[in-house]
Formats: sequence, C-alpha cells, structure tokens
Amino acid sequence: MAAKEFIVAIELGSSKMTGIAGKKNLDGSIQVLAVVKEDSSSFIRKGVVYNIEKTAQCLTNIVKKLTTQLKTEITQVYVGIGGQSIRSVRNVISKDLPADTLVTKEMIIELMDANRSMQYPDQEILDVAEQEYKVDSQFQTDPVGIQCSRLEGNFLNILQRKAFYKSLNNCFEMAEIGIAELYLAPLALADSVLTESEKRSGCALVDIGADTTTVSVYYKNILRHLAVIPLGSNNITKDIASLQMEEQEAEKMKLKYACAYTDNNDIDNNLKYSIDPERQVESRRFIEIVEGRLEEIIENVWYQIPNDYYDKLLGGLILTGGGSNMKDVEKAFRNHTHIDKVRIAKFVTQTVTSKLATINAKDGTMNTVLGLLAKGDMNCAGNDIDPNGDLFSVKQAGTINGEQRKARQATETEAGVIRTEREKQQAEEEARRKKEEEDRQARQEAEAKAREEARIKKENSFWNKAFKGIKKFGSKMMEEEE
Repeated sequence: MAAKEFIVAIELGSSKMTGIAGKKNLDGSIQVLAVVKEDSSSFIRKGVVYNIEKTAQCLTNIVKKLTTQLKTEITQVYVGIGGQSIRSVRNVISKDLPADTLVTKEMIIELMDANRSMQYPDQEILDVAEQEYKVDSQFQTDPVGIQCSRLEGNFLNILQRKAFYKSLNNCFEMAEIGIAELYLAPLALADSVLTESEKRSGCALVDIGADTTTVSVYYKNILRHLAVIPLGSNNITKDIASLQMEEQEAEKMKLKYACAYTDNNDIDNNLKYSIDPERQVESRRFIEIVEGRLEEIIENVWYQIPNDYYDKLLGGLILTGGGSNMKDVEKAFRNHTHIDKVRIAKFVTQTVTSKLATINAKDGTMNTVLGLLAKGDMNCAGNDIDPNGDLFSVKQAGTINGEQRKARQATETEAGVIRTEREKQQAEEEARRKKEEEDRQARQEAEAKAREEARIKKENSFWNKAFKGIKKFGSKMMEEEE
C-alpha cells in the first residue's frame, strides 16, 4: 500500500549520497520507511559538488528508487548543505544611540539586516548565528527594553563559496527535484545528537566523515564556531594503500585491524598483518600509519576550538560519523587534547523505528540524514504511482496545513535554514517591489509637500498680499456706494 504522507531528506556525502523517507508519528517518534544509497565519490569531493551533471543523475536515481519503494511520487525533498567550503566568521555591528534610548525590536532587526548585507569576496552568507548583544558594557542575549547609549550586535556568519552554492541549486534544477528546504547539515546533526545540557555547558561536536571532519562548538546553547577540516577516514585508508595495495583492500584492513590508540608496551613486534596471501606488514608499521594520520586529524580538530572556549567545554567532546567507529578513538582524543570527557554519539536522540539494517546498525553513519529528516515539517508525498504508467499525471506539491510555504526573508528563517536560489530571487523581487512602492509614496509625499509649500509661499508673497489688499479695498468701496 502506498504511503500518503512522508518526509524525504537527502545528504550529499563525499563517499555516498543517501536518500531517506520517513513518517513522523503523533508521539514525536520517526518511522523510517526507505533508505537508498548511491556512490558519490566520483562527483562530490570533500562534501562539495564538482560535477553537476553526474550529481543530478545520482539525485534522479535516488528519487526514482525511493519512489519505487514507497509506490508514491515524491514532490520535494529536504537537503543538507555541508562540505569543505563552509566556514564561520565572527562579525560585530554597532550603533550609537542618544543617551538612555530604549532598545526596540526594530533596532535589533536593523543590526541583523546590516550584518546580512556584509559582503565577503566569492562567499555567500548561508546562515547567521546570533551571539550576544552588548548593551553599553553589559552582554545580553535579549536586549529589547533595556536603556543604553550604544548597542552592539555580535554575529557568527556561516559562509560558503558562491560557486558551490549555485552548483548545488543547479543540480536539483537539472534533476527537476523540488527543494522543500535547504538546511545546514552540521546544525541538523547537532540538534539530533547533542543534549541540551551539552549545548548549554559547552561542547565540541566532531563529525568524522570520509573526506572531511566537521567541528561545531556550542556554549550557552549558542553555536560559537563551525569549521570543516579537509581530512577524514579516507585519508587513513589512502595511507594504508601506500603499502602498495588497492584502496578497497586498504579499507578492509582498516576496518579489520585499525586501532586509534595502542600503548607502546602492547605492540607485538613479531605480529604481522596479511595484505594478501604473499605479503604481510608488521603490526608496528601499520599502527604507526593509522595513528599518525589520526593524530593529524585530532590536532586539526583541536586547532579549530577558539581560544575563548578551551576551558568552557564542560560538556566535553562528542564524536560521531563513520570515523568514530574506530577502536579506542576516545582514548586517542583524550591523549591529544586536554578533554577527559569524550562521548561517541552512535545514534540520534529522537526515537526512531525501522526494520532496515542500515538504521538499526546505529553506527553513526546515518545520524546526519536522520537529523535532516527530523527537521522536515512538510509532506513530500505526491500522487500514487500509476500502475499503467501514466506519464501525464500531475504532481501535487506538499503543503503545511493546506497552504504553500512562501519564500521567507533572511530574518524570518530559523537557525540552520538556508534560502534556496529561488527563494532568494523571490525575496529580492519582493524587496524590489517594496522599495519601488516606498519610493513612489515618498515621491508623492514630496510632491504634495512641495505644492503646499508653493501655495503658502504664494499666499505670503508681496504681490499676493497687495492684490488681496486692493481686492478688499475695492469690495469695501462698492459696499459704501451701495
């Protein structure tokens, strides 16, 4: 039987592109209905689209396979944005005010708009994480209603290269797949694997993927830093492959023998690992290769923690992603950082039910796409598939409470939501129309004011007064003659 309501999310990973369909139950739990994976290593590198045509074809394949499993057309999908080109930049916008001015919501929006209008060479502002507002010399998360003479807004702008942002949108247009919403994948992941306590007390989420490692730092429930390191578990595989073997064999050896940390006293110098029936590698050599690359990844992760938060990560480090499955990875992170509290997030915090082995494995590899699925709030289901193959059936777009979602302005989006290229164009068109209307009204008011000033000037002129005096005198003479 075809499903009438479901949500579809797609994660564009460096090694695999994953599509997932699920249904939200009344109790808040999620039922996963279908999962499809496609190899993406030839056209997505370090989380960034490099071949639009191949990516579009892969997207089409995923949607077709999900459609076949669900027996229902898919009208739109939720998409996660991540990858090497994403980074965060702090920015401060300040405004001097008359003494004892009461801060209003309009003033905050003005600061936000000024921040959003910042230009970065070749970079696009995807999202903005509000930090604190400085009211005179005091920091406040909500300054509305407080008196001050200087207001300062602190923002964390999350950027991506414009070319990569456009390429991603072009892929979905070429594949003719509607985007319900673009979402920052690291934020969707954080919301699904971190606890409120960890976000509040301070923590660093480390997502070790195939080609990249993403670091998200939280403190007082606010995202403080986001960075993507161009190193991942595939780098370990490639290092093992330097022992003159195929990468597929190197991956098998990594999964079978690799350990993130081995005490020197525990290394057996006589032990050897088999590469193939004819060749072996000493265990010490193998351990040095694995630990050497992993140490580099950990050092880069630690380098990304801002100095201001070194001593504020009371929630510790939370590791996730496929790379977090390596044996004793917690020990390696403890040894190379000063953080003793290390947790591996094998699964999301939401209640998820499924009969699928990929979901029930709970190995951290599905956390991001499950996080994207959890963010969905629009029905992605269209018409049932026509068994007779009607090519002219019309898809019905998903709605919220029966209404289409309108393009949102930059200040209207929730944290992590990114406007699509089409939404941006619609918003820009709406802003242009609004400005034209405001300019028209301003011209009308200016013209009316000019006419009024001309009338007053005319009435107060010498000749006008003289003419009125003569007219009044003539009227008086005529009255006397009568």
